[in-house]
Amino acid sequence: MQPTRPSAWQAFWQNVIRFQIDKINPWMALRNTVGVTVPLVVGAASGSLSAGLIVATGALNVAFRDSEAPYSDRARHMLLASFAAGLSVFAGSISARNPVIAVVLAGTWAFVAGLLIAVSTPAGELGSMSLVMMVVYSAVPLSPKNAALAGLAAFGGALLQTLLSISAWPLHRYAPERRALSDLYFELSRSARAPAADGTLPPAATAQSIQAQISLAALDRDRSPESDRYRFLLSQAERTRLSLLALRRVRTRLERDHEAHAEASILTDALEITATLLNALGKALEAGDQIPENSDGMAKLMGLAERLRDSKPDAPALEATLRDARFQLDALSGQLRSAADVADAMPETEKTPDRPEHGNQSRRAPLAITWIARFREALATVRANFNLESAACRHAIRLSICIVVGDTIGRSFGLERRYWLPMTIAIVLRPDFSATFSRGILRLIGTFVAVLLATGLFHLWPAATFAHIAVISVLMFILRCFGGANYGVFATVVTAIVVFLISLSGVAPGPVMAARTFNTAVGGGLALLAYWVWPTWERHQVSEAMARMLDAFRAHFRAIRDYYTGAGTPNLDHTRANARVARFNFEASVERAVAEPGVRTEEMTLLSAMLASSHRLTRALLALEAGIANTTAVPPRKEFLRFANDVELTLYYLGSVLRGSRVEMNTIPDLREDHHALVHSSAPGKGLASGEALADRYALVNVETDRITNSLNTLAGEVFAWALKRPVQPDR
Repeated sequence: MQPTRPSAWQAFWQNVIRFQIDKINPWMALRNTVGVTVPLVVGAASGSLSAGLIVATGALNVAFRDSEAPYSDRARHMLLASFAAGLSVFAGSISARNPVIAVVLAGTWAFVAGLLIAVSTPAGELGSMSLVMMVVYSAVPLSPKNAALAGLAAFGGALLQTLLSISAWPLHRYAPERRALSDLYFELSRSARAPAADGTLPPAATAQSIQAQISLAALDRDRSPESDRYRFLLSQAERTRLSLLALRRVRTRLERDHEAHAEASILTDALEITATLLNALGKALEAGDQIPENSDGMAKLMGLAERLRDSKPDAPALEATLRDARFQLDALSGQLRSAADVADAMPETEKTPDRPEHGNQSRRAPLAITWIARFREALATVRANFNLESAACRHAIRLSICIVVGDTIGRSFGLERRYWLPMTIAIVLRPDFSATFSRGILRLIGTFVAVLLATGLFHLWPAATFAHIAVISVLMFILRCFGGANYGVFATVVTAIVVFLISLSGVAPGPVMAARTFNTAVGGGLALLAYWVWPTWERHQVSEAMARMLDAFRAHFRAIRDYYTGAGTPNLDHTRANARVARFNFEASVERAVAEPGVRTEEMTLLSAMLASSHRLTRALLALEAGIANTTAVPPRKEFLRFANDVELTLYYLGSVLRGSRVEMNTIPDLREDHHALVHSSAPGKGLASGEALADRYALVNVETDRITNSLNTLAGEVFAWALKRPVQPDR
């Protein structure tokens, strides 16, 4: 039974009011608050409050680039943001002396910032942050010398925020990586205890696995023994994930197909013990401690495997299923032992100073070469998206036009605090409908609430400078602790902060709040109107997202096939990770699409069905991969090669249909006939043993290829139906 999805407007409003508890981060909020407060306190105490305000502004903007990412990635992102902050302040201040130059620069800056979303999400956020700072300071005309000094001050504040964020790097070099790994092991523990999963849901620990892959990607340039251990722990977690999925599927087969409840109960006990061991691994990684002694749990796990060996069923099919269960349980025991041994060594090794060992340092790529390679790759991505078929390019044009129009309106009518108008546009306007309209609505609501909040605080709180700094500190902590959980909280608190910052410069709060409310309403309305006139609908992008997912599935299946046929290559982990990310992106695209108005019920039903079919296919591929080592001694059948080739061809054709190619349904290979030939290829006289024995040896492949056949045949019908209901077309 497929899960019901809310209507487009229900999904939209759920996104508006959603509060993501996992985004609450008090420790990051504390260091970001210090980064903003210290410049204000120093500036007020030294009589240079105006300079302190510029430094605090740089720290405030770069605080939004802070995260719990690995220190090297965090430092790179925040340093880039620091440079962008300084450059934005300088460019905005020096261009403010000439209105025409200021408007042209703002439009050009907006276009580049919009294109950066094609490079990556962090790059897009960096472009948005720098655009906001540039349009704000374009209302503050300064001489070249003073503009340069203001830019340096903003850079200094941003640099202070960066140093606070990475201050623990020398003491806990791998703490972010450990947190990502511990989250993955905790989620694996929960999945081991969970009841049988619905095959239409994504495999367990998908999000945690992706996050761990991202967090440990930076270690590819680090060849120290410590980083090797963390990569090994990630590898073991991935293999454990496969073994858990396979064991749960085998348990279902034992109960459903063979009514072997005693053997299924053994697997249930094994999964419970596994959950306890995985939880202990997660706690050890989280705290940086050694794993508590649990030899009893390991002994019980191995004992359960022996009990499976003692089971002597008469039915050959049951014996084949039990053989798969024993193999997966043995593999799981080995993975847990290896992970525990490596994790036990972590506390001592992480305290060891960083040092060159075994010539590892010489194998690292020079930093300059790495940055140049990244820049060239980003430039190539931007060039590839420089056309109207690209959603990023359309967003860039839309953003640029709106910034120019908004800035021109503010200057032409002499609006008070006119920079709020283009700034609101820069914040609200996003590439997709849901983000743009939810941000727009919450931005407007947050502004009105913040006006009331700030008015009340001004009347109740002392007018002294340090009293206002204290309010800013409290609001900054709330912003960074809870603002990521809901954009309404973010919009409300950031508005109040900015109002108090402006009050420190000596401007009366009443006119500031009134002007800010008016300009925010105009800017938000202009952004929403522009998106409504020239939208980029996600429902027109979801086909390409799914096609990319099927391409990734095809590459992963090819790698699995090569292992089964003895031509395995070391890229299996890579293809699995790519397939997981592509599926995650498709899921996100579906979520955005169903939140759009105009999506018909039958389209939502089809999207949900295709998502469910992709999850069933994923589970079958992972289970087939989990059984690789158990079947390598079995010679591949020519019927398997024919089936595998037709699976690849089917995935290729379905991707082509999604991209608009004219493919007839009868062109799709007959996978059911291929599977029938595969299963019956074990008939007597076609191997070195009896047909019954060969059927046992090929049991796992026969079962999982049947599931692949079912999933792909279902998916094929859904893809062709989607192509008829929602033809591929560009947004107009």
